[in-house]
Amino acid sequence: MKRLFIYIFAVLPFACYSQTVLTLDECIRLAKENNKRMEVSEQQLQASLFEKRSTKALFLPSLSLTGNALYSTADGSYSSGMGQLPVLGADGIPTGQSALFPGIDLAYDLGWIYSGGVKVEQPVYMGGKIRTSYRMAKIGDEIARQNKRLTESEVVVETSRAYAGVVRAKELVLVAESYNELLTELMRTVESARKHGMKSQNDVLKVKVKLNESELDLRRAENGHRLAMMNLCHYIGRPLTDKIETDSSLPETNAGYMQDDGISNRPEYLMLEQQNELAKQKIAVARSEHLPQVGLVGQYGYLNGIELNGRKLLDSWNFLVGVQVSIPIFDFGHRTNKIKSAKAQYTQVQAEREDTNERLTLEMTQSFNNLDEAFLEKRLAESSVVSAEENLRASRLQYEKGVETLSDYLEAQTLWQQAMQTQVEARINCYLRWLEYQKAVGKIN
Repeated sequence: MKRLFIYIFAVLPFACYSQTVLTLDECIRLAKENNKRMEVSEQQLQASLFEKRSTKALFLPSLSLTGNALYSTADGSYSSGMGQLPVLGADGIPTGQSALFPGIDLAYDLGWIYSGGVKVEQPVYMGGKIRTSYRMAKIGDEIARQNKRLTESEVVVETSRAYAGVVRAKELVLVAESYNELLTELMRTVESARKHGMKSQNDVLKVKVKLNESELDLRRAENGHRLAMMNLCHYIGRPLTDKIETDSSLPETNAGYMQDDGISNRPEYLMLEQQNELAKQKIAVARSEHLPQVGLVGQYGYLNGIELNGRKLLDSWNFLVGVQVSIPIFDFGHRTNKIKSAKAQYTQVQAEREDTNERLTLEMTQSFNNLDEAFLEKRLAESSVVSAEENLRASRLQYEKGVETLSDYLEAQTLWQQAMQTQVEARINCYLRWLEYQKAVGKIN
């Protein structure tokens, strides 16, 4: 006996830490941390943020190193003969005198020509393309944010469903246990009465059948609870065989908070609005290609090349400043067709937005009706439990007094069990319908 107590105290600490009690908020946090879709949406958001920063940098000058090296075999020469040139006076009038011009002999050889330096380019006017591209990048960033919000809401709903499934299964186990205890107690009473000749064997068999059914229902409820726990572990990223416990509490749902807020806060709706604006900006980008493009360029570098009479003609550092202008004239309809394509895409997005908005409105209305029905079902189930408990109490008293049959008492117990199960299902269903409505109006995250 002493060794048994030592063993119990040695194992007890490990048994206490083998299970983890998790709340709904903790399960949602774990699900967000371990969900791959959340990771994908986060990376998409990061990519859109970097794209926005990249587009914003186009407003600023760009600095680059440049270098060129060319080799040419071109060479040649030029010479002029001797001659007399008139001499001009200070007033530009010939003086009547002449001077000897000795002639020129020039020989050139291109050979290697190379240059290198630092180049600065600053866009001045690109037809509005840079500004429009930056607006598109900001729209893309907002779409990525709403996509992450949508993914997060889906993870919250899925995890909450799994958590509610655990709560439902756990409460159904408690109902099955209570019903089994009622029948077990009744079985002892009926068997004792049979031994004293007050009940027949037939009554014992009736209770025995009900007791066997309750044991099967209890086993099914326990198995359902085990599967619900495994399903929750799957969503929160824990091993399926991990031993966890839930606190069995769900957020309160109150019919007074039901408000028809519309779909304007849903991430799907906001994404459609941003996609519509994005399609409009694509038209502006296509139009910008019809407009002139102006830019400034400046360069400081070294230039070397071209020999003249055996000496380098270019061999120095220098500055270069200029203006670059490009005016599109004709391209066989390339730019015009791009504008038409962008307009067609914009019309397509508008049609898709209207269709999706109608679908989202129908979904919101349906979820509102489902929630309204769920609240009514919950109230009726609670009322049924009160009636079933009172019926069971009265039936027990009448059975003990001998004014009611065993079959009627068993039926009262069955009605009580059914009412309790219905109440559990109605409460969980009410929470799930409330969760769906919160998602339908964009109130989750």
